Amino acid sequence: MSFTETNTSAPRIWGFKQDAEMRVARAAGWSRADLIWERLMERALAEAAAGHVRKAMRLFRLAGLLARIAFPGADLRQAAAPANLAVLAFRSGALEEAEKLQARALRVWSGASEQVAEMFIAPRSRSSLFHLRMEALHRETYHGNLKIRIGAIASETEETLRSLTSGWPVDHRHASRWRGEKPVVFDGTRKVLGACLLLLDD
Repeated sequence: MSFTETNTSAPRIWGFKQDAEMRVARAAGWSRADLIWERLMERALAEAAAGHVRKAMRLFRLAGLLARIAFPGADLRQAAAPANLAVLAFRSGALEEAEKLQARALRVWSGASEQVAEMFIAPRSRSSLFHLRMEALHRETYHGNLKIRIGAIASETEETLRSLTSGWPVDHRHASRWRGEKPVVFDGTRKVLGACLLLLDD
């Protein structure tokens, strides 16, 4: 989904019976809230990119409320909506509110390394039987390398979170990187990467 797309319908966000993606996500062990949160964040970023700040803020707040209700308190996705709201508050001149939101996001992010280490990694689709066999034979190495890579992205996100109210840009892409990094499988890597990358870019 493009971040400049603003005509996403309510069924697309909430997932009704005809929603094939929701069915696949549920079969993989995701809750409805997992996918709805991701869609709300994507839609909010689209609205922000289109200059619809009030709509974006409403959607970020809704995503944040859903995260507080549906996810564990330490879930990294708890940080994303407050971080984006902090950016928008800072841009509007509400520095005190921005700092409070930033502090909330950073409290959650303090457990990032543990969540990356413990995240569930589902098998990936491979283009050949050879690659499937290689992943099966070297799963521990493959998982270790993937966790190192996602851990590096999580570290970049922490740098961004620490700079939210500094007024200085950080040279890390988030929202613009999500489309390329978004896993096709519904597992822990997708949840962690969503927390890392569903953030406003400068």
